Amino acid sequence: MDPVFSVASFLLGAVVGSFLNVVILRLPTEGESIVFPSSRCPACRTAIRWYDNIPVLSYIMLRGKCRACRTSISLQYPLVEICMALLSLALYTKSGLSFEFFFYFLFLGALLAVIFIDIAHQIIPDKITLPGIVIGFAGSFFSTEVTWQQSGLGILLGGGVLYAIAEVYYLLTKREGMGGGDIKLLAMIGAFLGCQSLLFIVFASSLSGSVIGIIAMIRQGKGGRTRIPFGPFLAMAAMVYLFFQKEIVIWWSNYLYTGAIF
Repeated sequence: MDPVFSVASFLLGAVVGSFLNVVILRLPTEGESIVFPSSRCPACRTAIRWYDNIPVLSYIMLRGKCRACRTSISLQYPLVEICMALLSLALYTKSGLSFEFFFYFLFLGALLAVIFIDIAHQIIPDKITLPGIVIGFAGSFFSTEVTWQQSGLGILLGGGVLYAIAEVYYLLTKREGMGGGDIKLLAMIGAFLGCQSLLFIVFASSLSGSVIGIIAMIRQGKGGRTRIPFGPFLAMAAMVYLFFQKEIVIWWSNYLYTGAIF
């Protein structure tokens, strides 16, 4: 890989991560625009100047405080920027400068925004998932990673599987255990990664979500009333599949033929 493009991909991810912070902050709020006005301090509403808006570096130089009011800046801001920068670099290492890089760059940005929004608000905005479904399916006609048939089935099965699980859970418990946002998110994931990804993603997200859910139940002492967002587990399982799908397929094949996990 060209080291210049590697650095460029990292910087691109950091810059887009800075924009994702705006999306994460404003998109869940009714009537807020992610474009206007420009970035401002959430506490004092002072506009942030360009030299105070450099990804990660500005946070370090300002020691995590607003220049105007000295209010602490959430660690989420540099965390999102670093995460997106590393995801972008990993994607360039995997795909090079290709259609797949830009296609899945959008996908990873959407997933990262979903993770932080769902953790904070326990919602997954339709403004992310519905356009994501359309973009994922449209991109499948040009991608070498997924066919349009796999993408189309991924949308249908992805949304259908979680909808069926949600209905069965409601019939058994008379409580809603999964929101419509999760269903649309898995449909978007199916659009980008294809139907062949869904078995792993549902299994991995359910397993990790169950482990964290049990820990949360013990710590909060609420028993079955404990609620944790499921979207982040779906999104992280999708990221794992995107980068390690070949290894996952090999592992799964070995398991089916030999019964050995490793």
